[in-house]
Amino acid sequence: MASSLPNQKRIALVAHEHKKPLLLAWAKRHREQLLQHKLYADGTTGSLLQQQSNLPTTRLLSGPLGGDQQTRALIATEKLTLLVFFWDPLTSQPHDLDVKVLLQLAVVWDIPMACGTTTADFLFSSKLLGQDYLRHPSLP
Repeated sequence: MASSLPNQKRIALVAHEHKKPLLLAWAKRHREQLLQHKLYADGTTGSLLQQQSNLPTTRLLSGPLGGDQQTRALIATEKLTLLVFFWDPLTSQPHDLDVKVLLQLAVVWDIPMACGTTTADFLFSSKLLGQDYLRHPSLP
């Protein structure tokens, strides 16, 4: 089932606690590009993005309180087109299973995903970021 990623992407910005400063610094560097897209973030990250970068962001619940599920639902219903998730793979999270399922859905629905600054920089330097793109999800 092919579908299009529109030129204005719907981007989730997610970060584990120790990675929030890294995500905020990254978002400030890419602020002008981010302003061209619709942004979503979980509770604390969304507040920080709005306060420190003045980025309009649709705030979801905190990750462990349902934000992970909301983000997954946005992916599964094709309302999210790109995921920037600075996760901390070296620290055990009480909601590790939710993290795994979120990453799994991003792969299954074939949406671009960055889990660190270098990959996020590469995604945001791509000419495809601002264009329509026909994708082919890896659905069975």
